[in-house]
Amino acid sequence: MPNTKQAAKRIRVTAKRTARNRAVKSTVKTAIRRFGDTLAQGDYTVAGDKLRSAVKAIDKAVSKGVLHKNAAARKKSRLAKRFNKALAATEAAAE
Repeated sequence: MPNTKQAAKRIRVTAKRTARNRAVKSTVKTAIRRFGDTLAQGDYTVAGDKLRSAVKAIDKAVSKGVLHKNAAARKKSRLAKRFNKALAATEAAAE
């Protein structure tokens, strides 16, 4: 139980920010998962679109202060690497 008015306010503010951060993180994770699912199916045109939407979600999380910019850069790099590797494997198999 908070002892002061300020402590009570901090509890309310923290709860509000936690809820927002959880929603933003969930959106990022969902976008990444959808990209991975599409990539696994082998539909590279749709996977490219999902990659762009995942990158957009990650960038939004950075702008809201939910993700650190270096963590976001790492996530985006890994997603692009997965996409390019899968694309190269398909092109190599086609030859």
